[in-house]
Amino acid sequence: MILVGDVGATKTVLQLIETVRSGLQPVFERRYADADFADFDALLARFVRDAAEQGSGTGPITVAVLGLAAPVSADRATLTNRSWTIDAQALAAAFGIGRVRLINDFAAAAQGIVMLADPDLLTIQRGEAIERAPRLVLGAGTGLGIAYLIWQGERYEIVAGEGGNAGFAPSSLLLAELWRHLHQHSGHVRVEDVVSGAGLANIYAFLRERRAAPESPQLAQALERADNAAAISAFALERGDRLAGLALDLFIEAYGAAAGDHALAVMARGGVYVAGGIAPRIVERLQRGDFLSAFQAKGRFRQVMERIPLRVVMNERLGLLGAAAIALQR
Repeated sequence: MILVGDVGATKTVLQLIETVRSGLQPVFERRYADADFADFDALLARFVRDAAEQGSGTGPITVAVLGLAAPVSADRATLTNRSWTIDAQALAAAFGIGRVRLINDFAAAAQGIVMLADPDLLTIQRGEAIERAPRLVLGAGTGLGIAYLIWQGERYEIVAGEGGNAGFAPSSLLLAELWRHLHQHSGHVRVEDVVSGAGLANIYAFLRERRAAPESPQLAQALERADNAAAISAFALERGDRLAGLALDLFIEAYGAAAGDHALAVMARGGVYVAGGIAPRIVERLQRGDFLSAFQAKGRFRQVMERIPLRVVMNERLGLLGAAAIALQR
């Protein structure tokens, strides 16, 4: 029995998998809101209990691989955007797990890329992929995750970091004004202060303050009781709300520019994969062209950027796929 998990700052998805002769067979899966639990141990205890009630947790867990929205050091990590600390050895002892491995969530996502089928990917730019060239996986959700795949010897090695916490570089005058606005409030402006769910809310607040368009009373009420990014996206996509639409467009421009920056940093001629929770929900807007225009707008390197394959990952289980693949590695 294998346990895999995608542990974010907002939600956690856990899955039990059995190894059978034909390969891997998922037997139980649950999604939980992190806010309902004091720590990860409480969440995992709930999952084990739920699995047992369904008759799915009948065997001991041999290995667990958990992708965490955090940097991992010495088998221990504290989530970047939630005050949960997870220790691999303590977790193994508490739950009787043979071996627990903690990895960065985008290291898991990068590992999962090779397991995707064509229907899992939507092409934004076909480009001209070069075999064994570097690849980039990034995705906006609660934060902004980034990982690189670099060919070493006979396979890709994954390099995951905290690129979402690097400084935000505005690529237009309006984004420069947004940077100034955020800098006045918090000082250092990170990429994920703009390119994330919270970043979309920041952009909306900035445009509302500039009176770029009137705010609808319905959206103002929704922002008081719902997830801000989800509400803004829904009003932009489903109701044609002008202010929400402007915020989403500026978010997409910043997202494309950030993807282009990281692709250029490693010359990701093997392809760029846009994952995370937000991209699949706004994919029709991503296809309109602003994302790709911002991705390509790198001055004298535009022609290089036009040859980089760019795809959106539509499979929300990317992290689980990668964690399962890592669990089988010796």
